[in-house]
Amino acid sequence: MAGSHLQSVAHAPAPAGRVVDCAIYADGRRQPGQLSYADAYAEVPRTPGAFVWLGLHEPTAEQMADVAEVFKLDPLAVEDAVTADSRPKIERFGEVTLFVLRTTRYVEHPELTETSEVVETGVIVLFIGERFVITVRHGQLGALGPVRGDLEQEPHRLAHGPWVVAHAICDRLADSYLDVSTAIEVDIDALEEKVFTPRTSSNIAQIYQLKRELMEFKRAVAPLQRPMTTLVEDKTFLPKEIRRYFRNVNDHLQRVVERIAAYDDLCNSILQARLAQVTVDQNNDMRKIAAWAAIAAMQTAIAGIYGMNFDYMPELQTQYGYPAVLTVMLGAALLLHRMFRSSGWL
Repeated sequence: MAGSHLQSVAHAPAPAGRVVDCAIYADGRRQPGQLSYADAYAEVPRTPGAFVWLGLHEPTAEQMADVAEVFKLDPLAVEDAVTADSRPKIERFGEVTLFVLRTTRYVEHPELTETSEVVETGVIVLFIGERFVITVRHGQLGALGPVRGDLEQEPHRLAHGPWVVAHAICDRLADSYLDVSTAIEVDIDALEEKVFTPRTSSNIAQIYQLKRELMEFKRAVAPLQRPMTTLVEDKTFLPKEIRRYFRNVNDHLQRVVERIAAYDDLCNSILQARLAQVTVDQNNDMRKIAAWAAIAAMQTAIAGIYGMNFDYMPELQTQYGYPAVLTVMLGAALLLHRMFRSSGWL
């Protein structure tokens, strides 16, 4: 691309800190110079096969409105980029394809507790057009600088256009989903071992916390499964050389969704096992209480009989009546204790 094409013109740049990067790529190579996104997009038609890659981080509604005006984006699609609370999806708006993707990160913790955060999430929104790709990131996760850097080292890939960028980002996210699912599996295994190991403390709140974090992870991944499958199966939508790359991403998504379903079932099984343990422990406690109550009742009955102060009780006139009654009370207590202990109640 000629150097004269890369001279900045009158359009005002975006607010500082909002535009992460903006560049023109031609034949897979980044073109020198710095332009505002409006100027860059105006330059693109002059070079066959060139496209603009605009990266934004948490843009304001006003800035997204300006971006939408420059790139002719649908207002509904722009709303998803501003609010950043939509479910993951892939939608077509005329000649522009919208991706709403969730970034995920496993939060390291020494031990799972009822307040542990296991999965942290963010949002990446992509707009894929014939001559542009716009990435909008919300949150601190999923920085796209490394993706851009890796692609710039492979100009033969970037030469295929904006869809290569979309694939690279989706592929990076799918790999992160696999990493998070593997880390969650370690947590589940540790929790399962804790539940079934005697004399260890594991409460139901920990299991519920892991299930909540697993549900958050599921909300980040599962909604993308169907639209991604539709994307790779539609032979008229993607170029053939790009479709096969997305098929690999779809396979990773399928694996993660299957893992999440299996983990959820396993958590349910662990929860049921723990509830059963609690029930058994409660029954054991009740049996112990009942056994000690029976032993105490025997002593109370004997003491109550001889505490009624009747005049005609032959044992009261016996010289050894008092020690005899104490001996009977002690013997009865020992006998009952032995019986309850042999039956497993004590």
